[in-house]
Amino acid sequence: MPALASQTRQFRATLLPAHGRIPLVTPRRWLLVALSFAAVIGVSIYLVVTSWPEGGPPIQLPVTAHLLALGAVAAEVFTRALKIKLAARSLGIPIRLSTSSRMSLAGDFGGSITPARSGAEPARFFVLAQAGIKPVNALIILFCELFLSMLSLAIIAVAGTFVFREQGAIVGGLVGVVGAYASFLLGTATAGMLLSRHNASGPPPKWVKSVGFHAGHWRTVQRSLRQLRAGVAAMRNARPFPLFLSLLMAVANVMLRLSLLPILVLYMAPEVSLAPLVLWPMVLLYGGAVAPAPGGGGLIEVAFKATLGGVIPAAAFVTSLVWWRFYTFYVYVMLGALATGRTVMRALRREAPVASAPPVPEVHAGA
Repeated sequence: MPALASQTRQFRATLLPAHGRIPLVTPRRWLLVALSFAAVIGVSIYLVVTSWPEGGPPIQLPVTAHLLALGAVAAEVFTRALKIKLAARSLGIPIRLSTSSRMSLAGDFGGSITPARSGAEPARFFVLAQAGIKPVNALIILFCELFLSMLSLAIIAVAGTFVFREQGAIVGGLVGVVGAYASFLLGTATAGMLLSRHNASGPPPKWVKSVGFHAGHWRTVQRSLRQLRAGVAAMRNARPFPLFLSLLMAVANVMLRLSLLPILVLYMAPEVSLAPLVLWPMVLLYGGAVAPAPGGGGLIEVAFKATLGGVIPAAAFVTSLVWWRFYTFYVYVMLGALATGRTVMRALRREAPVASAPPVPEVHAGA
């Protein structure tokens, strides 16, 4: 227990303000979340009303389709948790499947209530810290998980260009989104590695001072650079077989997420082509992750209408939109809130003595 309290104090000193609230959930940010979710619901209602079929109510989704969709969600959550557990095993870090599952769902919740999913990684780190994982090991797990997710998206994007090569425009959009995502991650990691070789300690360079970074900011950057270097070193020494299995789980959980729209639509309109039902959701789900408003602010719903409004028959469109959004977003928000809430409450019960920790300056998202 003393070790857990020590790790928690380190986490709090890095991420939490003196009054003990997580900066991501201040009243102002909760207001932003409420407004963004209101926009999502408002846009959804508008699209439902304007897309209502003229011949009567839309086609109802059969119970069998709901059961399959729920099964796909459960399998996706399981494979994602198994991916994290196997990745940690390859790095020699023991972690329970229940912990990796909570970590994954907490990331979904943290990402859904923050702009551009910026709260996903802090929420995952928090769960790992509460599970007794050392901070350096938690960061290595997060680094490895992010790398495997990027690699799995690239594999599926390449496979999609061959399987659906006749869908030129959609494949182009898919490659563009995944390529931009991968380029950003690789570019950031490369720049970080170059900096970490020469700037992971010591005073800030002149160019850093010229852009307004003072010594305190630079020390925070240097800690991140040292952690990045440790993460890359750990990846080099990872055991290959568990890491390969983890990559397979990463590919499987993306494919399960992409299977949801075909499950929903093909039960109502089996004549619809499979390619757009697989490719466009990948563009929407992973391209929309950078939306500045929490939950997308209605952007995903508008893009769904623009890309698939002419593909899905009018009688099935409303039902497809509502249930696809439920099974790819709202259900994860609810599961994530459940997982995160339990962890936070357990942390509060365990950490009563930590409440008297010395005050530390507040660190805002994006600082």
